[in-house]
Amino acid sequence: MFNSSIRREVPAQQIFQSNISNNEGELISNAPIRDYSIYIDPAQDEKALENGDRLVHEINKNIIADFEKNIDYCEKNGVDHPDRMVHVSTFKILNGHVYMTYYANTSNDAEDPLFQEARLAFCPIDDPEQMTIVTVQKAGELLDGKLVDRVYDTILLHKDGDELYILWTASVDGLYYRLYCTYNMKTMTLGAIRPNRFMVGDIVNDFSTTGISTALAANGLGHKDMFSDIGIMQKLTTRVEDNETWYYTGAYSGHLNCVIKSKDFITWKYVSEPDFINLSQWENATYVLGDLCFYFGRQFDCNQGFLTNLNLKTNQWSKPVLIRDTQSRSDFVFYHGKLLLIHAPIDREGFGIIDVNVNDISQSKPLAVVRMNDSFFYPYVDIIGSDAYISYTVARKHIRLTKFHLPNYIDI
Repeated sequence: MFNSSIRREVPAQQIFQSNISNNEGELISNAPIRDYSIYIDPAQDEKALENGDRLVHEINKNIIADFEKNIDYCEKNGVDHPDRMVHVSTFKILNGHVYMTYYANTSNDAEDPLFQEARLAFCPIDDPEQMTIVTVQKAGELLDGKLVDRVYDTILLHKDGDELYILWTASVDGLYYRLYCTYNMKTMTLGAIRPNRFMVGDIVNDFSTTGISTALAANGLGHKDMFSDIGIMQKLTTRVEDNETWYYTGAYSGHLNCVIKSKDFITWKYVSEPDFINLSQWENATYVLGDLCFYFGRQFDCNQGFLTNLNLKTNQWSKPVLIRDTQSRSDFVFYHGKLLLIHAPIDREGFGIIDVNVNDISQSKPLAVVRMNDSFFYPYVDIIGSDAYISYTVARKHIRLTKFHLPNYIDI
């Protein structure tokens, strides 16, 4: 079914607030990383290539479902306008159901926020034919009297209970914001849409491009150039601080990358960003283990991503490790005492797995190089039991979910 069974709360009003000031601070320059500890080229590791070739077969064999609004779905549910472009997935498997978010374009084949909409799709994991697809917000709608002129990156978060949090990027009257709403799995109700907040020190602004820059400036911090989008990464890890649980992840806009944390998925507090010169752009994966926040970022227009970590007690960053052929969104997972980096190559036809040495990242090793020889990019991974479930984009035509059995590739 398409939207018909979903309740929606009454739209909220007076949801936007003014920034603390108009001072957007100084820009920080970019340059490729020159000072690094080691350079890893996964494609030169024969064992990683062998593992990857075995993984290809398992991934293709274990496909669970595609989650876009395709022609078959439209015919079955009596709706028009099948998806012509879909991208950027996040999922949760809860109570025997898969919940998936992404953004879609029903007007043309382009990744163009002027025509996009934020989506939630869900189905029983053992019966994908019983799928429900919900449009959360689309470009052209009004929000509290303002025009939503663009919609972009959409993610899904869950803490506990029946509430899911859907967060996405939207340009509202020409300014990019992070927006959110809840979805109650039990009552099938979408909550009212509101902006997230961005906090630096004691300053709290709306989570917008100007909200970010002015909050940083008010605390004496500059920022890298921001443009086109604001992102929050999908993977959450927790740390207890002063008897409160904080959820850590990464945030980005253009060349700006930073670590953020939240207690409620609504207000996100700035933590830190790499203190060494780098050419970061877009997604930055994070994973917290104890007092260390492991961090992996893309670099613009070059062949290397960078792995580093932040000591959350001292705010010191480690010397980065460069990893060749890593572009697009990456992810971390933790399994049987091992931290694994899932990274995506420039050609967007597969992914790699790095076994991260948490005691000395310069000793990290390639575990698998998965050459799908087909479109496969923007992976997101969750581990359930011993299976790694992975969602990804296929040629911007499909949002696909599959799985593989981790013990087949890792010594435990």
